[in-house]
Amino acid sequence: MGKRLVLWDIDKTLLDVDDIGFEIFSAAFARFTGLTDHIDTRGPGRTEWRWFNETLDANGLTATPGDFSRFLELQHAEFSARASELTMRGRILPGAKEVLHRCANEADIVSSLLTGNTRANAELKLTTFDLHELVSFPFGGYGDDHPERCELVHIARRRVYESTGVEFTPDTTVLIGDSPNDIRAAHDGGARVVAVATGVTDAATLQAAGATVVVPDLSDTDAVMSAVLG
Repeated sequence: MGKRLVLWDIDKTLLDVDDIGFEIFSAAFARFTGLTDHIDTRGPGRTEWRWFNETLDANGLTATPGDFSRFLELQHAEFSARASELTMRGRILPGAKEVLHRCANEADIVSSLLTGNTRANAELKLTTFDLHELVSFPFGGYGDDHPERCELVHIARRRVYESTGVEFTPDTTVLIGDSPNDIRAAHDGGARVVAVATGVTDAATLQAAGATVVVPDLSDTDAVMSAVLG
């Protein structure tokens, strides 16, 4: 342990679950607010905390203490009720399982997550696709930890250090994601970034946004590992 801390985004990087997450968020938001018709907001790479606040704002509402926690209870209940839809409508993206296996089997790599999903929803998604044993959930940074994605990098490093005594640096932390928000989080949080062009953003735009390396997908395991360790 100690050569690299690898932090994976989930949606459009490891998994494509269609638009289920958006549908579930919208349904939970309607239940939380009681609004029969509300304005939805979109933005790849946001934390769910920021997503919640931005959707409140778009509907002329203001968060009060405890609102986000109450919303998350409703949202997770929606996720649990619709878990079977994940496998019906979703899929593991090319190469994701293979490269997660490689990282999990490398003694010098700590492999975890940096995702806008809450930890509970991240665990549900990866468990549904049988990927849950390939990452260390306690070492990740999640969308219910902080509204700002860059702060999740610091949170993940701190969790590793507090648990293992191993201290990772910006040079030994690698974030892998598919959106400009992932790249921004890496730059602002202090990490190298490998961008994957499997989301809504093309490779040229990811390169222009400042990705250290851009790969078309995760199917070339050796190339991805080289980027992670390089």
